[in-house]
Amino acid sequence: MPDTNNNTSVPDHHLLERFTAIVGKAYALNDPQDIAPYINEPLKLWPGQTSLVLKPATVAEISAIMKLASETGTAIIPQGGNTGLVGGQMPDQSGCQIVLSLSRLNRIREIDVESGTVTVEAGVILQNLQEAADKENLLFPLSLGSQGSAQIGGNLATNAGGTGVLAYGNTRDLCLGIEVVLPSGEVFEDLRKLKKDNTGYDLKNLFIGSEGTLGVITAAVLKLVPKPQGKEIGWVGLHDVRDTLALFRLASRRAGNNLTGFELMIDQSLRFVLKHIAGAVMPLSDHYPWYVLIEISSGRSAEDARDLMEEILTEGFEAGLVGDAVIAANLGQAADFWRLRETMSEAQTPEGASIKHDISVPIATIPDFIDQAWQAVLTVAPNARLSCFGHMGDGNLHYNVSQPVGEEPADFYKIYGQINRVIYDVVRDFNGSISAEHGIGRLKCEELVATTPPTALDLMRRMKKLLDPQSIMNPGKLL
Repeated sequence: MPDTNNNTSVPDHHLLERFTAIVGKAYALNDPQDIAPYINEPLKLWPGQTSLVLKPATVAEISAIMKLASETGTAIIPQGGNTGLVGGQMPDQSGCQIVLSLSRLNRIREIDVESGTVTVEAGVILQNLQEAADKENLLFPLSLGSQGSAQIGGNLATNAGGTGVLAYGNTRDLCLGIEVVLPSGEVFEDLRKLKKDNTGYDLKNLFIGSEGTLGVITAAVLKLVPKPQGKEIGWVGLHDVRDTLALFRLASRRAGNNLTGFELMIDQSLRFVLKHIAGAVMPLSDHYPWYVLIEISSGRSAEDARDLMEEILTEGFEAGLVGDAVIAANLGQAADFWRLRETMSEAQTPEGASIKHDISVPIATIPDFIDQAWQAVLTVAPNARLSCFGHMGDGNLHYNVSQPVGEEPADFYKIYGQINRVIYDVVRDFNGSISAEHGIGRLKCEELVATTPPTALDLMRRMKKLLDPQSIMNPGKLL
């Protein structure tokens, strides 16, 4: 069963006033209209209720909030940009839980060009961090479709992935140091810039990916890398999903670490984008069953990146892997290619109900997984439509199933559990993961229990009990 907080009473007026006094009335929201953005999430699957949204501006205020919460057994729900897709940032409907918004902790404390690091607070928006790094001719390589509103604290809490994992790793790989307020109100401050540190347990990794269940991440030291001197984006049409794997191997051999993006997409996903996203333009003269978006980055020059891209595509044509391809002619077209990929999830919404899966399998098994999972889905929903896209270079697929044309969304959602079950069965057959980058949240608690080794579950529960004995940190999520 998910962890739940024992205090199930709605905070009384006196207690709410005590919390309010910590941040000031201007930053303690209790009007229903003001609260609404914090209790509704993108998929509209987990509407919540709360008496109070707190918006602290300092670590000291968060520490005071957690001390009071620990004293009174009040459940706290940390929330970043509210872009999560598994309900991990939502209060439940009891009204007993208080939302803690990190949006006012939004300072970039320091960019250390020589060390290649940035010290940043949890509420900084990802895109703002990218732009600040760019001004220093550096790159913060985490890149997400929601980067215009996603916050760094949430990225860390969910160990966000995105399109740059192939070359740069997950958020965990980009973090050198961290600052966390524990449920007791104690502050764990470990904002060091060290790339090598072998002094005991790596405590920061307890909190990265813990989805706010162990503490409130307030700041971090993150890696920056040199900004590429040349970048090329190619859009490629292929006849068979197995050709995408062969092309990935070819691109990896030729480009090595210069291969910074390799995104796989089914034609159905592109058609949804062309139909529903304003300004979307078909890159090729005709449709193909599958596409890949290839990004080549060079630390030397634009010419070097161009030569690598042309070499890969030429060899792909000669090997019969590539049906057609185009290299972006300028930065604007490159951005348009990425926008086609990044709006694929959004473009599903007008098509009705969509049952989404964020899975990963070994890269070499991706074509077989796609085929076997789809055959399993068709036994449950013969007229469903597959919208499959993802980060082929790291094995992460967004394997989404859209309702049949003309069916009522409510009817399609009746088989939500059946579709999940048959897809996750195939994921397990391929030794994959049911959550590659979105986390567990509220959506996948039962699946986590069903798919995680008992010893691993026991260790996680013991860690939760040790750090959060009252279960006041984001109860009902993950565990």
